Amino acid sequence: MRSIEDMAARLANALPPQVAPLREELKANFRAVLQSQLAELDLVPREEFEATREMLAHARARLGELENRVAELESRDNES
Repeated sequence: MRSIEDMAARLANALPPQVAPLREELKANFRAVLQSQLAELDLVPREEFEATREMLAHARARLGELENRVAELESRDNES
């Protein structure tokens, strides 16, 4: 993913030549707006996302094991 600095630079460079004198100021404004908007998205780092996904996969597998165990115990109980 591109950094905020890269995105701000690309936006500033995409402006028409008439605003070239304002390019650095606009780049700073773009950077501030991007940082502000991204902060509101409540994003998590990729590593944290991957760790959470792994924990969820483990929990789902364990839940499946426990469901099978409960079903086995219930069938034993019904046979008695």
